[in-house]
Amino acid sequence: MSIKLGSRLSSVLHKKWPCLVSAILFAMLSGSVWAFERFVVQDIQVVGLQRISLGTTFNYLPIKVGESLDDAGASAVIQALYKTGFFEDIQLVREDDVLIIHVEERPSIAKIEVFGNEDLDTEDLNTALKTIGLTEGRIFNRSLLDQIEQELHQQYFSLGKYGVKIETKLEKLARNRVEITIDIDEGDAAKIKQINIIGSHEFDEMKLLDKFELSTPTMWSGISGSGKYSKQELLGDLEKLRSYYLDRGYLHFSIDSTQVSITPDKRDVYISINVTEGEQYTVSEVTVSGDMVVPEEELRQLLTVQAGDIFSRRAIAESGNLLSQRLGIDGYAFANVNSIPDINEKDRTIALNFFIDPGHRVYVRRINITGNTKTRDGVVRREVRQMEGGWLSSPLVERSKIRLQKLGFFDSVNVETPAVPGTRDQVDLNFDVTEGSTGNFTAGLGYGDTQGLLFNLSVTLNNFLGTGKRVSTEINNSRVNTVYRVNYTNPYYTVDGISRGFSAYSRSTNARNANLVNFSTDTYGASMNFGFPISEYNRASWSLGFENTRLDINEDTAPASYSKWVDENGDDYNSITTTVSWSHDTRNRAIFPDSGYYSLLSADIAMPGGDLKYYKLNVRQKYYIPLAKGTSLFLGADLGYGEGYGNTSALPFYKNYYAGGGRSVRGYRGNTLGPRELDRPLGGPIKIVTHLELFFPSPFAETERSFRLSTFLDAGNVFASKSDVEDDGLRSSYGFSAIWLTPVGALTFNWGWAINAKPEDDTEIFQFSIGTPF
Repeated sequence: MSIKLGSRLSSVLHKKWPCLVSAILFAMLSGSVWAFERFVVQDIQVVGLQRISLGTTFNYLPIKVGESLDDAGASAVIQALYKTGFFEDIQLVREDDVLIIHVEERPSIAKIEVFGNEDLDTEDLNTALKTIGLTEGRIFNRSLLDQIEQELHQQYFSLGKYGVKIETKLEKLARNRVEITIDIDEGDAAKIKQINIIGSHEFDEMKLLDKFELSTPTMWSGISGSGKYSKQELLGDLEKLRSYYLDRGYLHFSIDSTQVSITPDKRDVYISINVTEGEQYTVSEVTVSGDMVVPEEELRQLLTVQAGDIFSRRAIAESGNLLSQRLGIDGYAFANVNSIPDINEKDRTIALNFFIDPGHRVYVRRINITGNTKTRDGVVRREVRQMEGGWLSSPLVERSKIRLQKLGFFDSVNVETPAVPGTRDQVDLNFDVTEGSTGNFTAGLGYGDTQGLLFNLSVTLNNFLGTGKRVSTEINNSRVNTVYRVNYTNPYYTVDGISRGFSAYSRSTNARNANLVNFSTDTYGASMNFGFPISEYNRASWSLGFENTRLDINEDTAPASYSKWVDENGDDYNSITTTVSWSHDTRNRAIFPDSGYYSLLSADIAMPGGDLKYYKLNVRQKYYIPLAKGTSLFLGADLGYGEGYGNTSALPFYKNYYAGGGRSVRGYRGNTLGPRELDRPLGGPIKIVTHLELFFPSPFAETERSFRLSTFLDAGNVFASKSDVEDDGLRSSYGFSAIWLTPVGALTFNWGWAINAKPEDDTEIFQFSIGTPF
């Protein structure tokens, strides 16, 4: 893992450069100036030039032919030439009335190579070298090389690598050039032997140290990298310690000193932190004052700190933020909320006053969209909830950003609100987007844990010609399914957000190859759908379609219930289908969300007028709870219930629900949970699947948007009847998962272990698939 160092390294060297120049000039000027009697210069000659042109040298000379030169003038000549940095040595000689300048050029840098810098980013290091003048083609200055060597030592010391060895080598080349090599042997970071907090009486020392990033080595240190000393992490831990006390009432807590001791072999570090806890304070009173542009009672309801509470800096900051956000809703985007404490040292109490300075109500002059090189301007603007001419509302701006992120068209969305020059109450709202890949052509082979080897050919245009319309064609061929599908969706069929779409498909399914009982179906159909925005977060949809299904079973090997179904209903069915659904979506992103809630309620109905009459009710819930940075908790549920009605006695068996597999209950083979017959799963009309998952940040910053790790706990099953739900119970599993977004699709790797499998269950530890993660 590399760290950034360029700005610090460059700034340090720039600060020391003038001092270095002065020292060098002082040393060089002594002994370089001959004693001159004043004379008129008739000619000037320069001896020793190699790469520097004569004209360039003359441009820096403070004297010209025909002018007088004395000792002071000679010193000025030498000083002017040294300031150029071109020359290692300069001497002036007078022959009659001719001034002869003897110079020795400094070598130029032909090449710089750095080896062994695993912890310092190479690009940043090269940038720092270039900034101070150590780069190919520039004049070489030895003093700068010495200085950067010292600074590199300091950088590694801050990482706890006190045994670092840095060796710089110079190789002289032809034409007065040099090659610079910097060899770095970083060594191992010093291990923390002990951390002591001296002066902590109110809290257990181990409890305080649990909050630290730094720790003594553990049995997992070889994997996690813990136990290593880092100055940056120590500074962060000291701030955590300070916050811990300040959030628990210790107003006068202080860190008096910190000692870091290193053993002579530079392998072990001992850290001692001396603190003074002070007394604990409580809040005696909370008031709100200032310009009440929002009713005081409404503001008071937002406060998270109340009279009688233990003083907490975090609660005060949260209260101030909530007040600012509320003022921002009404256009006071730059309001200041100051918490003013009145401390009573005798009673150890604090009276808090939140003073409101709303400032001017701010209006949006203009909304600007930049970066949308493929997406039409109107497609972006229709997602923006803030209006031009209206007052600036922080929640509306944030909601606009989230809606743009959820489109899936852009890799990033950035928002700025610069003030309009010459005004106090106007801003422009600037959205800068970075276009992502919204269309792809895929042709190739894939693999799924249930479907096995599959061939895929698809063209998907999620943002067709920049209009926001979705067009897709798909051909999938696997041992389970052969699918041909064409879809079209216009998300803004009307200007107020009603969508319309069409779909046509043909699908052949061989259930036996999906671990199911032996039957196959050939289905084709078409549908039209509409979506209706109910509110900012709620949407309803409705579709109407036609579907034909031909069923084929082997009566010699099929379950008796299947044969009975065919005897009662035949094997060729025309259905008029409709789907109604309602969704609620507050997720912050379309891909890898980490906050928000998604709920989908739907009913699939085969209506009267067709050969079969049945319905399927579905509930899908997804809840994302953000935790620490890059970490979030996911709670999910997928429920289904199907039944026949009218002259159809039950849900058609080929419409059954199934569970198990990488997108269901991981750790069990795909589609194998639930009722069985002839040692094959039948599926069922009732499905219950739940998920508890903890998402971790990517270990590599460059893959943050395309890679996600998690650990999970799944539970679920399918059932033949309501009574079986209690009798059979849920199957559960635990494990971990990795999802990698690639140009060919989402690669999902699951490692799951069954918790309560029964002898008849098919378990499967490793599962892999290509496609969209559930």
